[in-house]
Amino acid sequence: MVKGKIAIRRITCSKSRQVTFFKRRTGLLKKAKELSILCDAEIGVIIFSCTGKLYEYASTSINSVIERYNKTKRDNQQQHVTAAEIQFLKKETESTMQQLRCLQKYNRQLMGEELSKLSLEDLKNLENVLEMGLKNVRSRKDQTFMEEMRELKRKADDVEQENVELRKKLRVLSQDHREIKGEFAAETSSSKEMSKSSDQAMPDKDDIPERIHLQLSLQPKAPSLDAHETEIK
Repeated sequence: MVKGKIAIRRITCSKSRQVTFFKRRTGLLKKAKELSILCDAEIGVIIFSCTGKLYEYASTSINSVIERYNKTKRDNQQQHVTAAEIQFLKKETESTMQQLRCLQKYNRQLMGEELSKLSLEDLKNLENVLEMGLKNVRSRKDQTFMEEMRELKRKADDVEQENVELRKKLRVLSQDHREIKGEFAAETSSSKEMSKSSDQAMPDKDDIPERIHLQLSLQPKAPSLDAHETEIK
């Protein structure tokens, strides 16, 4: 009697479910062992029953199999992410290059080149853009000119203020100089007067011998020695 196909769904009967789990678990572990031996494959099988009991099989070590699985999974994820990033960057590069080409073409049109393929409406739009740009340029030029004028005026005011301060300092220095000069002149005149008075009080060196001679001539003469001896006799 040929067995019919069993529907793959949860077995409701707990006894039948346990029997089926035992049989299929044994067969699965047996097939894993055969596959590892025949094909020199590193195999690890981990099974948890409905009651939470653990069953496992590893051709080498379950820990090494798990580590190898995690490492390979990370590498595959990184490769997948890298490939996706490369694809995204390629699309972004193509889009950027297309935008660059459009901007370069538009720039050439603004410079008055490659206008033959433009329609009347496109030419009007380009003219409006140029007029608006020219208006903005003139406005910016006027603003810059006014800013430079204000800056120059500020610098001129600063220079004028510095000149005023320097004039004040110069006047103060000139006044101090005049006062010092007047004091010096007064001291010089007083010293000259003192020198003149001292000159008048002290006799001239050339007149001293004449005065001494005059004084000696005015003194009475002493009697001579011969006359004195005559009187004694």
